[in-house]
Amino acid sequence: MVNINCDHVRREVSNYLEGDLDPALRAEIERHLEQCRHCAAEYDATRNIVVLLADERVFTLPAGFRQRLHARLERELKSLEK
Repeated sequence: MVNINCDHVRREVSNYLEGDLDPALRAEIERHLEQCRHCAAEYDATRNIVVLLADERVFTLPAGFRQRLHARLERELKSLEK
């Protein structure tokens, strides 16, 4: 049994989504996602982004969305640098 934490799950989320993990690690990540609401929310968000990017439909974004998104990303990046 592999003992994993939130950082490990974040590093492996893409591999998990693609099914590119050995069965033991996949099982540990699934157990972690069942118990950790934060990681489960991050996994759901990542999966939703992948689904949206694969979708061929075009969406009209609300006015100011781009600016709000960039501002939010800048705030998040600055908070990570601290």
